Amino acid sequence: MNRKRLGLLTGTHSVNDLYQGLIPALLPFMVLERGYSYTAVSGLILAATGLSSVVQPLFGLYADRHPRSGLIPAGFMLAALGVALSGVAESYLWTWLAIAMSGLGIAAYHPPATTAARLAGGSSQKAMSLFSVGGMLGAAAAPLVATAVIGGFSLSATPWLAVPAAAMAVVWWWSTRHADAAEAALAHARRRTATLATNDWRAFLRLSSVIVGWSIPYVTVLSMAALYTSRDLHGSSAQGALVLTCFTASSAIGTLGGGLLADRVGRIATIRLGYTLALPALAGLVLANAPIPAMLCAALLGTAMFLPFASQVTLAQDYLPRNPATAAGITLGLALSVGGMLSPLLGMLSDSHGLRTTLCVVLGVLSLATALAFQLGNRKIEETALA
Repeated sequence: MNRKRLGLLTGTHSVNDLYQGLIPALLPFMVLERGYSYTAVSGLILAATGLSSVVQPLFGLYADRHPRSGLIPAGFMLAALGVALSGVAESYLWTWLAIAMSGLGIAAYHPPATTAARLAGGSSQKAMSLFSVGGMLGAAAAPLVATAVIGGFSLSATPWLAVPAAAMAVVWWWSTRHADAAEAALAHARRRTATLATNDWRAFLRLSSVIVGWSIPYVTVLSMAALYTSRDLHGSSAQGALVLTCFTASSAIGTLGGGLLADRVGRIATIRLGYTLALPALAGLVLANAPIPAMLCAALLGTAMFLPFASQVTLAQDYLPRNPATAAGITLGLALSVGGMLSPLLGMLSDSHGLRTTLCVVLGVLSLATALAFQLGNRKIEETALA
């Protein structure tokens, strides 16, 4: 494991995902200052996430054909530039374009950075989990950063939000200024692997289906947990926030624990365990009759759902050893975005039949994903390269 390189990449992941989290964190300020409607806000969310998820596999294809690390700083710098311009844009159109630019930068970053983190970590699943948690910490810090910078001033202060990216760009340049020879060797190794290895698209598509089945309940619980607690369980708004916090905070614990566990018992066993534990946790959330049991179930659900996270990323890359960045782009982009794309339909279901009914539906989706998870088989790049 190249700890120095992994630490640098984890730092860039925190910065990149800070901007991913800043976009939704800025929306309330835009509603207050500019009077944007909910429809207008939905359009900005689409600019940030919809476009990003669609183009991320394309950046993966580019990164596979041109395995250089320059796309990593270019990605988080473009993400920062878009966020910086969004607050000073004079019209909704320019704001939309600025946020779309930020989404493109976020999409450009993830495929090459995830591939580089995998190479830096070697066969360690703990390494990928550390890299993933770096991104989670950056996203978690976004509301605090937005409140500190914009809350004390106005949206005109958004250019100051580019400071973390500028600082990280300097750190990146200083740390990689003599890396030309290493990058050339990496490109040669990647070309050799691509020549010897074979892609298993059938297994990859099966894994992608599992991840789609993961993303739907994840996004649903993330968006409805607080409301479910206050409306269906008659809790306070503070208790609703605590249920959501239990769910999101435990995801970091699950990611780290999943990486450690996968190094000991293997990726497939970790993936199966995570999905198996997630089912009763989500069922408990559906059956909860008070906020306290909901908090416990939400904490268990967040931990269980993220136990497989790092293993799923590396397994996807091993299924497509010729195109590891493309694999990351599809699994972290398109597959994970399906939950967000279906959220309006699930919202309509909640309006007509209640939040508990919606949670029952996504429990069924998670059950299908669990069944598919037990059909996954392990694969290693080292083995496929010799095939």
